[in-house]
Order: sequence, then C-alpha cells, then structure tokens
Amino acid sequence: MTSRRPDSFDGLGYRGREDPSYGGGYSGRSFNNASSADLQHWVTTPPDIPGSRNLHFDERTPQFETGPAPPGSDDPQAAAPPSEQLNRFAGFGIGLASLFTENVLAHPCIVFRRQCQVNYHARNYHLSPFTAVSVMYNVTKTQGPKALWKGMGSTFVVQGVTLGTEGIISECTPLPRELSHKWNPKQVVGHLVLKGLTYVVAMPFYSASLIETVQSEIIRDNPGILDCVKEGVGRVMGLGVPHSKRLLPLWALVLPTALHGILHYVVSSAVQKLVLALLRRRRSPSSSPSAASSSPPLSPSKSNGAPGQTDAVQSMLDAYFPELMASFCASLVADVLLYPMETVLHRLHIQGTRTIIDNTDLGFEVLPINTQYESVRECVGAIRREEGTLGFYKGFGAVLVQYSLHAAVLQITKMIYSTLLQNA
Repeated sequence: MTSRRPDSFDGLGYRGREDPSYGGGYSGRSFNNASSADLQHWVTTPPDIPGSRNLHFDERTPQFETGPAPPGSDDPQAAAPPSEQLNRFAGFGIGLASLFTENVLAHPCIVFRRQCQVNYHARNYHLSPFTAVSVMYNVTKTQGPKALWKGMGSTFVVQGVTLGTEGIISECTPLPRELSHKWNPKQVVGHLVLKGLTYVVAMPFYSASLIETVQSEIIRDNPGILDCVKEGVGRVMGLGVPHSKRLLPLWALVLPTALHGILHYVVSSAVQKLVLALLRRRRSPSSSPSAASSSPPLSPSKSNGAPGQTDAVQSMLDAYFPELMASFCASLVADVLLYPMETVLHRLHIQGTRTIIDNTDLGFEVLPINTQYESVRECVGAIRREEGTLGFYKGFGAVLVQYSLHAAVLQITKMIYSTLLQNA
C-alpha cells in the first residue's frame, strides 16, 4: 500500500518542495501557485459532530463562504462578512436579555403575585395591572427596595436542584431526558415520568422558596442563599422551625405538585412548537428566491452602503427571535391557563408554616396566614364559596405586568441589535 503523504511532509507542517533540504531534483511548487484541484485533495472541511450545534434533522453545518475581495485589497480576511462576530454577539446578548427579564426583572411581579394568591383576607383581587403596580409601589415605599426582591436567590437554587435532579435521574434510569424526532408513546410516557419525579424531588425546596418570597420584609430575617436547601431538607426530615398542626404532610402535596408541573410543561411545549411552526411558515414565503427577486432593490441610503447588510440583519432576526417569541408565548399561555391551579397549590404549600405576608389591599400592614384546608378539594370549594370564581385569579394583574415587561425588553433588544447590525 502506497503512502498518501507528500514526500516533503515532516509530520509537523507541510514544507514546500522548493525547500533545498528536500529533493533538489523535484520541480519547485508552493501553495502560492498551486491549483485549487491540488489543494482540494489535502484541505477538507471537518465533519458534522452530533451535539456540537443545534441542528435539525437532515441539516448540515453551513460552510463558510467568503465573498469576492474588494479591488486593490490583498488581505484575504477582508472578504469575510464584517457582521459575523456581531451576529454571534447579538445571539448571546438577546438570550441574556431574555434570561435577565424572566429571572430578575420579573421577580417583583412574581413576589406580589404569590402574596395575592395566598392572601385569603384580600378584598382587592388586583385583576388589573394598574392596581397591582400601585400597591407594589406602596410596599416598596414602606419597606424599601428589597421588599419585592426577596427570595430571588432561592428561586435560582430551586432551578439548579431541578436541573441537577433531572440529569441524575436520566443518567441512572432509562427515562429519556429529551424526545427525539422519531418519538413513540413509550418515550413520551417515560419523559413525562422523568419530569414528574423531578418536580417531586424539588418540591420541599420549592415550598421553602415560596415561603421566602411571600414572607413580609418587616418580620423577616436576612436568610442566606442556602437556607432554602436547609429548610427543604428540614421539612423532609421533620426538623428545623416547628410548624403548626395545620401543616399538610409532604405526601399530600406530591400529586398536585407533580400534576401542576407536568401540565405546565406539556402546555408550554405544545404552544412553543405551534408558535414556532407558524412563525417559520409565515417567514418561508418571504425567504424564497421568487420573493427575493420580486422585491424592489434598496437604495444606498437604506442599505448604508453595505451590500447584503439588510439580508444579514434579517437572517439574524430570523435565527434568534422566533425561538424567543415562541418561548414567550408558551410561558404566557401556560401561566394563564394554570393560574387557578397554581393558586390552590400555593395555599396548600404555605398553610401551617406560620408565615406573615404583606397586606395586598394597602401595602402598609402585615397579615398572618391561618387557613385550615384538609385537601385540594376542600381548598377549591372554600375559595369558590368564600371568594368567588375570581378568587382563583387573585394577583393576575401582576402577571400582565410581568409579561408586558418581558415583551418590552424583547422588542427593545430587537431594535438595538437591528440598529447595530445595519450600522456595522
């Protein structure tokens, strides 16, 4: 078998045959005058590595193609797209802005929404965002800015416990963590069982985090980030701060907690796939060659003198924002549909924990939680009988404020990066 290695290949680098130390009888040839056919045999592109990119089925990694170099330029890197690095930075920045909005900027709305849900004394249900913002302002004015940012560290702890538990269970069991494109009913059931087990394991820590977010800042100490873990383990082991006899056992909360988590995941996943499919179908005609050829050419003033720059901007928007919009719509629909169930679940978790919350009617006082529900059915009946059907939607105005802020941040981020890419 003959070797396919060049004669002048030394194992570390390819030295041209014009090197005097390698065979003076050979004709001189270097990379500068080599033909593309000669180099094509040695220079290849790396294969697609599964998991290295978010590729869809039957999709390959797009190859980088450089455009023609400008006249009078000898630098081969000058032909590279000037906005490629900015596109990558745009994707990172857009995702970071979305995560910041979901987990940090929306936290005051989550705190006030949970306080309204567990406050059975409240006469004002705060179904409108205007009344919710007014009382949130009063709470902040009375107790300081930290009053609506309490418990944010524990929410990150719960997310970390959830992700870690899901990974450990999926590695130790045959339950699939993700569904493939060719899924079957058995895989779907196993995937939902994995989600349910994850929510059950994280339930004590979620309950401790709920207490930290609704507890009034007036009588609240300064807990550490890991106090959520300590309180969760203490509730499982029956240790820690003594609770009242009205405290429901954890086994009574397993089914409603797992059911709420699975339903929220199913609804959000279905809505996300539906919205993403609709967005891609709506954009596909505009991205076809016929539509591109029929569109009028842009003037130099609109294209900022950069050929293809508008296409680069539109490509960036099509790459990142459909996913973010689909995720935004999925979370909104799931939260709205399951809001009554979340209200019942939070009241059951908070009962008997000796928690004192802010008065959500005025924002200047505190109130104790003294409910005596024995089961989910009794809690639903008591809310319907004493507070009416709208009692399940207490604090719904905070949800409207939360997602309005999220939509505004997404739109502002989109405008900023569109301007940056057009001026790049």
